[in-house]
Amino acid sequence: MASGSATEYVTHHLEHLSVGEGFWTLHIDTLIVSWILGFIFFGLFYAVARRASVDAPSGLQTVVEACIEFIDNQVSESFHGPKGFVAPLALTIFVWVFFWNLMDLIPVDLFPELLKLVGIEYVRILPSADMNATFGLSLTVLALIIIYGIKGKGGKGFTKELFCHPFGSHPALWLPNLMLNIVEMIAKPVSLGMRLFGNLYAAEIIFILIALLPIWAQWVPGVAWAIFHILVIPLQAFIFMVLTVVYLSLAYEEH
Repeated sequence: MASGSATEYVTHHLEHLSVGEGFWTLHIDTLIVSWILGFIFFGLFYAVARRASVDAPSGLQTVVEACIEFIDNQVSESFHGPKGFVAPLALTIFVWVFFWNLMDLIPVDLFPELLKLVGIEYVRILPSADMNATFGLSLTVLALIIIYGIKGKGGKGFTKELFCHPFGSHPALWLPNLMLNIVEMIAKPVSLGMRLFGNLYAAEIIFILIALLPIWAQWVPGVAWAIFHILVIPLQAFIFMVLTVVYLSLAYEEH
């Protein structure tokens, strides 16, 4: 394949189905896929809960129960406050991000070619390779960090920590303390979003580059990368979930 056509192929596969311009651009493909995966997650767990059996659990019920127990144990180890909201949040983040990442195993040309038949030129079905999706989720985590900081320490304690930690409570140190704490607070969700986006974007690029090879030459590198990527998919979801719980725990507890 010529270098020009190869560049066009890669660029085409990295274009979103979008509306709007500039800051107000909406990536319709990311939104639709995320909503569909969210409904699949909800429907799957709801169906298992409705059909749950103590005497003869199905294989799917066993998997779901193991996932819930695993997440609950992780939350219990990392978060020492009331976990009535944090445990379901962690479960939602883990499963939803896992489903996001799973889209990377679908052949890169499948949906673009199918949707081209109905006049849709551009589409990307991997939400976690869209910085808007990963940072959108991270901004939610940032809001929860602030909420749990106020919930755990009270408004007065939260404000005091912003101005008096870590250097001390002398008025001359208030501004350095505030600046450091704001940077630290923002860095947490930024690192969450960048880590997930970077890993999955790189994986998507590699799958696209493999698709540039002749069909007969795609199988070995494609299967090898897919097998390796099967390890990355749950790992990235787990890391995002664990760090979210840890950040909420740090915000909630007194320093």
